[in-house]
Amino acid sequence: MEPVIQLKDVRKVYVMGHEKIIALNNITLTFEREKIYCLLGTSGSGKSTLLNLIAGLEKPTKGSITIANRHIEKMSENQLAKFRQANIGFVFQSYNLLPTLTALENVTLPLIFKKIPKRVRIKRAKEMLKAVGLANRAKHKPSEMSGGQQQRVSIARAFINDPSIVFADEPTGNLDTKTTAEMMELITSIARNNKQTLIIVTHDLEISKYADTIIHIQDGMVDKIYDVQKNDEVLQTKENEQAGQVLQTQDSEQTGEVLQAQDNEQTGEVLQAQDNELIGEVLRTQESEPK
Repeated sequence: MEPVIQLKDVRKVYVMGHEKIIALNNITLTFEREKIYCLLGTSGSGKSTLLNLIAGLEKPTKGSITIANRHIEKMSENQLAKFRQANIGFVFQSYNLLPTLTALENVTLPLIFKKIPKRVRIKRAKEMLKAVGLANRAKHKPSEMSGGQQQRVSIARAFINDPSIVFADEPTGNLDTKTTAEMMELITSIARNNKQTLIIVTHDLEISKYADTIIHIQDGMVDKIYDVQKNDEVLQTKENEQAGQVLQTQDSEQTGEVLQAQDNEQTGEVLQAQDNELIGEVLRTQESEPK
């Protein structure tokens, strides 16, 4: 299968006062097209930092990151924003829906940057809402929907632009067990049907089993890589060990990394929210455009 993302000797170091925190240490990975990956690790392992780097929300301290043969670590912020709009979709744990817009309007947001006509935007958004089971919630605002329904809207928005890559950062962290299973089936089925690359970040071993390949991140390094079909027995034997790692943790260095990783996740969400606010303003000014 053809590679879509390649990381070579990627290193990320944060400076906190007089201390240097190594969040990622010489990561080399290849992600293939049309496959589902999971970055699995405990809090402070470096998995969210890795996602931020691959998504272009942060720059590596060292190393290269290429997506579709383009070096994203060399791009400017404007270039990165346009690249993400054209090639990447995001599903966040906190949904990141604009509270003043309806489900339909939230889903249409990514299409505005492509200058898709309003009539086409609405048609495609309705189709996506139907695909995620929310055809009857198109005119509802986030405050009028449950957490599971809001996440369905977020999923529809992530996939409406037909991105080649979708990132899902703890996509079921705020959901109950039943809804979690429904969301994971939905996200993975859409990605497989559309032949897209999906990268899921989670601390939950059960979520990781929806992937084709599990990349276990520990202490800022790749600990193990599992092929789910070939290494299912290995996963089972590791389950208790990893559960123990979740309950154990964390020395002072990992604690610092947790704080920094949380800041980075919030920064990424702020960037996404700012982009969406801008799009929302554009949306509201286009009421007079030809239908």
